[in-house]
Amino acid sequence: MALGFFSRLKQGLSRSTQKLGGGLTSVFTKRKLDDEALEELEDLLITADLGPSVAERIIESFRKTRFGTEVTDEEIRNTLADEIASVLAPVAIPFEPDPAHKPHVVLVVGVNGVGKTTTIGKMARFFTDQGKKVMMVAGDTFRAAAVEQLQVWGERTGCPVIAGAPNADAAGLAFEGLKRAKAQGADLLFVDTAGRLHNKSALMEELAKIIRVMRKFDETAPHSVLLVLDATTGQNAVEQVRVFRELVNVTGLVVTKLDGSARGGIVVALADSFGLPVHAVGVGEQVEDLRPFSAQDFAKGLVGSPEMGAEAAS
Repeated sequence: MALGFFSRLKQGLSRSTQKLGGGLTSVFTKRKLDDEALEELEDLLITADLGPSVAERIIESFRKTRFGTEVTDEEIRNTLADEIASVLAPVAIPFEPDPAHKPHVVLVVGVNGVGKTTTIGKMARFFTDQGKKVMMVAGDTFRAAAVEQLQVWGERTGCPVIAGAPNADAAGLAFEGLKRAKAQGADLLFVDTAGRLHNKSALMEELAKIIRVMRKFDETAPHSVLLVLDATTGQNAVEQVRVFRELVNVTGLVVTKLDGSARGGIVVALADSFGLPVHAVGVGEQVEDLRPFSAQDFAKGLVGSPEMGAEAAS
């Protein structure tokens, strides 16, 4: 029997849950919530990648409401899930193309290896299944593998892919893609990009050029800039958001590879630090493993709460 997405989310978060949930069990086996217990809890939250300011806020909340009372790890787990969900709720915003733009142009950025191309392919499938006409531009022209990968996704989804020769000018391709997407009445145009962060100035120049050239055809493009992050990089993801926000106007995040990471807490730190919409999370290789982000289910999965609210609906 195929697992529902929320079971897969919980399974995907299992390594993060072991780190956080296992720690909760060892700290709280029927003990008073005193200063020592709160200190241990704060350390646990920080090492689980939730970030110091979130950890501090959660501890203060516990101090106000439960200090000096005897608590079980289950009570702590449920309260912690609620606290985490309250941090995540404002950023859990599904990605919706704007029908006023035809096509709605989505520039997809991120360092190499985070899963940009796969994310584009999965999103293309998702929107194609909804009856949208989708086109893609293979703008990471430095990596032949990225171009081939996008072409494979194009065949799978029936979406046209605009590609050029190796090392072709990405801005020229994006311009050509936008022209063709407009002519063919596409609803969505995804533009893949290179992600060589070790050469920041060259990357900045390239992204600026892509945007500048596309705006010669449509001055409102791109309409969304999605930054793809790999959960296994932990706190490094915070730095990547900072850098890419300097380079381009990032409008939303997609977090991939949660199934390979014990650092799922980083999503909470990102929500707290930047407040950028988290459109989707990825918990596996399959097309259906990239889904809109749910604050409540993610929070419960992260702390290992027994019930996952939306399972029945998945």
